[in-house]
Amino acid sequence: MISHSTYKKLSKPFLLIVVAITMQSCFVAKDYTRPELEETDHLFRTDNLPADSLSMADISWKDLFSDSYLQQYINEGLQNNLDIRTAIQQILVTEAYLKQGKAGYLPTVSATAQMTHQELSGNSQFGSFFSSLDQYELSGSLSWEADIWGKIRSNKRASEATYLQSVAAHKAVKTQLIASIATTYYQLLALDAQLKVTEQTVAAADSSVVTIKALKDAGQANQVAVDQNIAQYNNAKALLVDIKASIFKAENALNLLLGRSSQPIQRGSLENQNFDADIKVGVPATLLSNRPDVIASEYGLINAFELTNVARSNFYPSLTLTANSGFQSLELDQLLDANSLFATLVGGLTQPIFNQRRIKTQHEVAKAQQEQALLAFKNTLLTAGNEVSNALYDYEAETEKFEYRQNEVEALRNAESNSEELLKNGYANYLDLLTARQSALSAELNLIDNKLQQMLSVINLYEALGGGWK
Repeated sequence: MISHSTYKKLSKPFLLIVVAITMQSCFVAKDYTRPELEETDHLFRTDNLPADSLSMADISWKDLFSDSYLQQYINEGLQNNLDIRTAIQQILVTEAYLKQGKAGYLPTVSATAQMTHQELSGNSQFGSFFSSLDQYELSGSLSWEADIWGKIRSNKRASEATYLQSVAAHKAVKTQLIASIATTYYQLLALDAQLKVTEQTVAAADSSVVTIKALKDAGQANQVAVDQNIAQYNNAKALLVDIKASIFKAENALNLLLGRSSQPIQRGSLENQNFDADIKVGVPATLLSNRPDVIASEYGLINAFELTNVARSNFYPSLTLTANSGFQSLELDQLLDANSLFATLVGGLTQPIFNQRRIKTQHEVAKAQQEQALLAFKNTLLTAGNEVSNALYDYEAETEKFEYRQNEVEALRNAESNSEELLKNGYANYLDLLTARQSALSAELNLIDNKLQQMLSVINLYEALGGGWK
């Protein structure tokens, strides 16, 4: 049966604990709510404002890109790209801090085992009784801070926001990587197509040189015509070298994205590429949930918000409970004896009064950093809207231009063929043929570039909308 005195001794600390737990309802920490964002109302600069919430960002990259080689390279890049692997390690770092933040509610517990030997002065207070003194101790201590004002909770939420920000940053890297791999791959296909056209032009120019020399021998052309044709032939050969160099560099760039050493790249052809997905941008607000950098930026705002809560709670008193218990004895064989038992329980309430303005400064800095995070969030959102608008306009412009480019190429190839026929029959001069051939080559190269830009605008739109990470 517990004595009255013992009951009183136990009831006081118990009461203190109850009071501490009760006071935790006195949070001064605020709950985060997303700020009103007028910026989302007119993010997309277009005459046809989207009303459908569906966005092409919801489509998996496996459904957007049908080329089997490209799918293989995207898979490889997601596994081996060094930026992706770095982002994963950053997630692990923030995850460790998150676990630490969740442990903030738990007490700090430590254990001590020690032996103290003391040689006493003969002239000291106890020197006449002891020449030396040994003391043995086996103890444990516990310290716990009550989360009265929500400081620990806010620290935990700040850690959670930082972790989720790193996860979103990883998704942003994925989105960017997929877009970069697809862009480089399509650039390679476009260069292949330009190489093919240029090789055909070189062959035609070579044949033309033979023809012009024959006409000169027949007295129907002069040396100037021969020299001009030879110059055009060599110009096309030089262009061929430039394209091959660009192909070599593009292959190296793609290998770097894949996280591997330089090597030849297997690939399809430009004419077999197409996008079956509907070009839908969704309503502007979908960027808040689809675009990883926007998501990451908002988590940065949440982190700053919670740290402001922490700084605000520092103005209020903190309640700490400390307990220490164990065994102390002058004799080792009596260490675990009941008479060697000791215990201490301390409850402390600390109110900062004057600390050289540190707390106020921390609060002012936290508020300013929160405002900075809000401005960064809004800027990220505006940038996202700008990129969507540009990509959408580019797609529409390149699509409209493509038909005109096709008609131009057809007309100039006909002009080249007719000029060559007229030259052979003496109804045209060599300058007409040279001009027609050069114009046809430029137009065909422009058509290939037009198709490339059309495809890249789809990729840019997909990335701008936040596609690729789902």
